Amino acid sequence: MKQKLGNVLITGGAGFVGSNLTRFLVKNNLADKISILDNESVGSRTAVSDFDVEFILGDLRDKNVVMQALKGIDVVIHLAADTRVIDSIKNPRFNFENNVVATFELMMSMVESGVSKLINASTGGAILGEVPPPVHELMVPNPLSPYGASKLAIEGYSSAFAEIYNMNIMNLRFSNVYGPLSFHKGSVVATYLKALLNHSPIVVFGDGEQTRDYIYTEDLCKGIVQAIQSDLSGVFQLGTGVATSINQLINNMKAVIGDQLAINVEYKEARLGEIIHTHCDISKARQAFGFNPSTQVREGIGYTWEWFQG
Repeated sequence: MKQKLGNVLITGGAGFVGSNLTRFLVKNNLADKISILDNESVGSRTAVSDFDVEFILGDLRDKNVVMQALKGIDVVIHLAADTRVIDSIKNPRFNFENNVVATFELMMSMVESGVSKLINASTGGAILGEVPPPVHELMVPNPLSPYGASKLAIEGYSSAFAEIYNMNIMNLRFSNVYGPLSFHKGSVVATYLKALLNHSPIVVFGDGEQTRDYIYTEDLCKGIVQAIQSDLSGVFQLGTGVATSINQLINNMKAVIGDQLAINVEYKEARLGEIIHTHCDISKARQAFGFNPSTQVREGIGYTWEWFQG
């Protein structure tokens, strides 16, 4: 990695990606100071308690808390969000408040504080909808869920704030992230591994042939740092560029776990609002700042399974 990032504020830093990113920054001595702003609605400060970081308990919609957190900060990595597609369908107002409103308030506070560099966690598949993969940054958005719509709105505000207020804003469209520290995450990999540890069946919605792009946390963290160091603005896909079906994912789990546990799979009806096939084209990020994920799915599942076992 290149130069240090200076003083970093990570919103949602106690969550899955945030706690992995914190560990990555500390391990590689990439930040002068790390501050974490989190309301602990999902994550817990215990995930980062081993590290010398400033933990601020609070909500992004509380301006006083955000303004205090922004003092002396060089770059904000905005990970805090309501990220579950099905939950956003059940309660779209909650999703809107916690994604669009909270991010708008964060950007307004950054303008007032003079903090101009923002990395925003976005998403590819949910924004673009059901389109022929691989998805890329030039595709016309067509979100199929309130979650996807909220991320698209944030990208729109990011573009406006970058232009009007001379901010350096990068929206990184994460594919499906998995890895250690994901016990509270509702993603497919984490959900399946927790089911196995509880001796419960793996539940697949649909026929299992639906595909996603699964990126291991360390590869994602490297990409985030490379993006920050590039000083670029705009939208970039961060994934692996590889489509993996649910059935392939389960087969990889079987290969990793072997005879340790019985793996039973139950197939149920597909759920409304979920995309059938998506993976991303990462050539823009590769060319712009050298993004090059290297962890294969089976290898990454092995590391994740080892963590879940303690």
